[in-house]
Amino acid sequence: MSDVKRVLVVDDEPGLRLMVRAVLEDDGWAVTEAGSAEQALELLAAAAALPDVVLPDVVLLDMRMPGMDGLEALGAVSRATRGAPVVMLTAYGTVGSAVEAMKRGAFDYLTKPADNEEMKAVLAKALEYRRLVAENASLREEAAARSDTDMVGQTLAMQQVRELVEQAGPSEATVLITGESGTGKELVAQALHRVSARADGPMIKVNIAALPGELLESELFGYVRGAFTGANRDKPGRFQLARGGTLLLDEIGEMDMALQAKLLRVLQERMVEPLGSVRSEDVDVRILASTNRDLAAEVAAGRFREDLYFRLNVLEIRIPPLRERMDDLPLLVSRLLVRLSEKNRKPVRDVSPRFLDALMRHDWPGNVRELENALERALILSRTDSLRPDDLPPQVLGGPAAAPRFGFPAVAPRPASPPPEPSAPTASHGSLDEAERQAILAALDANNGHRQKTADALGISRRALQYKIRKYGLATRG
Repeated sequence: MSDVKRVLVVDDEPGLRLMVRAVLEDDGWAVTEAGSAEQALELLAAAAALPDVVLPDVVLLDMRMPGMDGLEALGAVSRATRGAPVVMLTAYGTVGSAVEAMKRGAFDYLTKPADNEEMKAVLAKALEYRRLVAENASLREEAAARSDTDMVGQTLAMQQVRELVEQAGPSEATVLITGESGTGKELVAQALHRVSARADGPMIKVNIAALPGELLESELFGYVRGAFTGANRDKPGRFQLARGGTLLLDEIGEMDMALQAKLLRVLQERMVEPLGSVRSEDVDVRILASTNRDLAAEVAAGRFREDLYFRLNVLEIRIPPLRERMDDLPLLVSRLLVRLSEKNRKPVRDVSPRFLDALMRHDWPGNVRELENALERALILSRTDSLRPDDLPPQVLGGPAAAPRFGFPAVAPRPASPPPEPSAPTASHGSLDEAERQAILAALDANNGHRQKTADALGISRRALQYKIRKYGLATRG
């Protein structure tokens, strides 16, 4: 959206248009006038035909006009402005019609003669709503372009996550998304929103951990002008902005107890009361919450309200950490590298077998986010078109003093002219691979094919062992 805020005023009374123009231009708005709905649609069609389309951010539309009235014009105006919020102007006797217009998609209404401050406040809310809808559309496009990278996987755990998203998404149930940091909780929330009946509405997120309690309350519930020092205008809260859509309460476990009580009341009554206001407002939102904490343990410790926990935990979707689904790692690497190569304008054709081995040996405490960061670093630092272990950060390699696995030497610094490496992971490509294959065979035989005991003996995870068994074609053993 442009920094200039634009409003189209559609009314058949020249005096009213003049008054509205004076008030809004003084408030920083660029005002365009139309004396009828037909003229407004002509202006919008002409604007849409220009190379650099400039459409209004908000429309003020009179309810009663000669020819096409506001209720009749509402849908056409909304389409012609590509979804700009429409605020209806109505006389006292036609408030019922304005309410009907809101049911058909109008953002709000003002009764004539409109109070100047109320008009500015309503238009400011409409502009903020327009901005968030545009931002949400951009995020949806970005998420679609990413091809749900963090949800990639064929392991049973990830299949179950996707099934839960498909089952719970279309419902109105509150969903608690749990998992360690970096597992992709926000992406699951976006997926739930996309498959819901609210997909065309906004998805609004509030990061509870990032805001102190006193600021968080005003962010959630909004405030009215004069509610506190510096409150110079009404400001809608996240609940109001998410009306008709989804609200994600990210890191809900960080919320303090006093605010938990207020949130519980909102969830129970589906009403919010902005700070400084004496009126409650209906909120039609679907609630999703996410946390990396064990909320049941937080309840037992007295740090989280039990009644709020049960209100949020209608359905829980647990996102497994990466170390529990290491079989998905090669596919994740492939998907991530496609996006990272495009982002950094640096093509990479493949990864060396030892590079993938190094990734499989790491426990990934930072999960998919850590993996993405490690791959981006490797991509940027790589001097060949195939990623190698020494492109990875030290913590992934186990640090400079890490004990070698299978008796292999520690990774040496890159020589000035690195020797070529194989592009396919087969045991015939070098003595290191053959030595590793023989070590696995010996360990399997020594442990009668028992995979967990073999993994323990080799000092690797069971997932890493399973990967190597498939890599060397040993799947028929044990």
